[in-house]
Amino acid sequence: MEDVYIVMLVALFALAITDLVVGVSNDAINFLNSAIGSKAISIRTIFIVASIGVAVGAVFSSGLMEVARKGIFLPDEFYFEEIMIIFMAVMITDVLLLDFFNSLGLPTSTTVSIVFELLGAAVSIAAIKIFNDSGDFGELVNYINTSKATEIIVGILLAVVIAFVVGALVQYLSRLVFSFKFEKKIKYVGAVFGGVSLTAIMHFILMKGLKTVAFIPDSFNEFVNNNSLLIIIIGFVFFTLISQLIMSIFKMDILKVIIVIGTFALALAFAGNDLVNFIGVPIAAWQSFEIWQEAYAVSGVLPSELLMSELSGTVPTPEFLLIIAGGIMVVTIWFSAKAQSVVETGVNLARQGDGAERFEPNVLSRGIVRYSVILGNAVSAIMPLRVKQKIDTKFDKPTTHLRSKRLNAPAFDMVRASVNLVVASVLISIGTSLKLPLSTTYVTFMVAMGTSLADRAWDRESAVYRVAGVLNVVGGWFVTALVAFCAAAVFAGIIFFGGMIALALLIILAVVLVVRSSIIHSKKTKEEKKRKRYNRTDIITINEITSESSENISSVISGVNSMYTKTVDNLGYHDLGKLKKNSKAIKKLEKQVDELKGNIFYFIKSLDDDSVEASKFYILILDYLQDMVQSIGFITRNSYNHVNNNHKHLKFNQIRDLKKVDDKMQVLFDDIKDTFDKHEFGRINEILQEKQELLDNVSDLIQKQINRIRTSETSPKNTKLYFGLLLETKDLVSSTMSLLQLFQEFYSEAKSTL
Repeated sequence: MEDVYIVMLVALFALAITDLVVGVSNDAINFLNSAIGSKAISIRTIFIVASIGVAVGAVFSSGLMEVARKGIFLPDEFYFEEIMIIFMAVMITDVLLLDFFNSLGLPTSTTVSIVFELLGAAVSIAAIKIFNDSGDFGELVNYINTSKATEIIVGILLAVVIAFVVGALVQYLSRLVFSFKFEKKIKYVGAVFGGVSLTAIMHFILMKGLKTVAFIPDSFNEFVNNNSLLIIIIGFVFFTLISQLIMSIFKMDILKVIIVIGTFALALAFAGNDLVNFIGVPIAAWQSFEIWQEAYAVSGVLPSELLMSELSGTVPTPEFLLIIAGGIMVVTIWFSAKAQSVVETGVNLARQGDGAERFEPNVLSRGIVRYSVILGNAVSAIMPLRVKQKIDTKFDKPTTHLRSKRLNAPAFDMVRASVNLVVASVLISIGTSLKLPLSTTYVTFMVAMGTSLADRAWDRESAVYRVAGVLNVVGGWFVTALVAFCAAAVFAGIIFFGGMIALALLIILAVVLVVRSSIIHSKKTKEEKKRKRYNRTDIITINEITSESSENISSVISGVNSMYTKTVDNLGYHDLGKLKKNSKAIKKLEKQVDELKGNIFYFIKSLDDDSVEASKFYILILDYLQDMVQSIGFITRNSYNHVNNNHKHLKFNQIRDLKKVDDKMQVLFDDIKDTFDKHEFGRINEILQEKQELLDNVSDLIQKQINRIRTSETSPKNTKLYFGLLLETKDLVSSTMSLLQLFQEFYSEAKSTL
């Protein structure tokens, strides 16, 4: 009997390690996005500072482990056997849920997930117990710690509003003081800003955090409580002097110092607050097992007979487990690819400049922006003109050289990064000191969104996309709560009725899904890196324009060639599944060209004076590429719709003729791709000479179909599809040849001027 629970404990700790990896990958946004977005320090330095913060914060987290034991449900109402089922269901659900959000690159709340998983699993087991006993489900409240659970949930929801409002207010005031030309102002008020920031970090992180460390004497904590105001005043004076010393003597940028210390503080607050989400459940399971072992040794009580009342008391968390967990978190920070995807989402939504938007606008985001503009105009109308002008000057961005507008420019400046880090770490540490598992994701994300709004990063050009992104992320948090509750409840029921076999199958399912997700994400990351090669705004000279255009043409030609062949083959076999796959895959090509066209503004801005005339060439190249993609899109989607509507197969002669065209297209496109890959542009003339033969062949096939209609063709749907394919093929070839001709003319002219 004991062996079964030892196996369950091993499984729980294995799941905990996995949960640490997927959880930290998601929560990396909490302590990395501000430092990374501002580019104040190198990535290596950011990771070193964050690693130290996480390692130290792990030691501070022991006091929060009570949440997993008694924060959500009442352990004295459950037997040891039932408690273990609840914990297993929670950990399996948590691993799968967090990994799913990581794969999407969306930040979600590890706190919300663990709270609602505990709630869902406990409700499920309690409901089963009630059904087997009295059948009165009104007794369910006797099994759940409703007051604490409500306090946690309300605290999490309030944190969203408070973090956004506080972040916006502090950033607005900071910008009024510093403006965007903060380099001059920092000399005069930087020391005070540093004093306030460092004092806040010192008091709320170092002092409040030390309360949960076992080896800190109670007398020290009592002194801190009784002299908080004095500590704050002394800290402010001390850190203001230190800040001035750093600026005057060591000639260091105080904002960079704040960002470094803020990153450390936020990482520390994250680990101190969120470690419970990853290892609290396995530790509670281990402590439950020890309680049962002692009881079994004394009285021989069975797991199904021992109520876990002892979990309601204070049970210290072994320090070595916290150290191991901190080590795993540090390793994950350095090596998790999914963490980078999640960080990109937060940085992208908070960035100051324009660029490719990840989220599409929706009805709600459009409505919010529209009415916000109306409200803003109303406030502006009643504000005195002099005050308005004074405020506007504080938000005027300095005109910098065009080269600073590249993709490698900081997403926002160091003033905003400092505010993000200080405000978020203070709010999180307040929650930690109150022993609330505050959602660090909610706090840091909403602080970042509040500061970006106050900083006027969401202008008329980008607001609808940014708001849509925020709504997507926040909506994902509510989905997290619902899915976590339901999935944990279902898994708990499956384990309760299915026993060890069901548990083994669920663990295998979790492992398979996580591994599969990692493989898919790895492939997606490689594709993304490859695609980003064609999404640059760093072009300056004629040679670079030629090189960039060659890469774009080669990429699109390759995609069109492959898609044309697949469509013709799958249409011949009437393969609905593969045609549907082709119809979805064409969106990648369309997105690729659309992103290139979206960067035209930055491309033209980045050209040097001698290359401005080339902008028209680049625009026309993209236009021809778009025409080609539209043609292959029409061919692919119409073929899929024809088969999906169960229309008659194309006749053998029609498929054979299309295949002949495809063979010639393959030769043509392979030649073009090879030409542009090797930059052997002298071959373009030979390729252009072949175009007429292919166009004549397509025209002959159109005439053949006309003759068939007059004699043997009986299907109007086949005729519509066949004519459509041939005409779009003709347009595809014409666009390709026009592109080649344009490129040849540009290359010849550019070559003659060198």
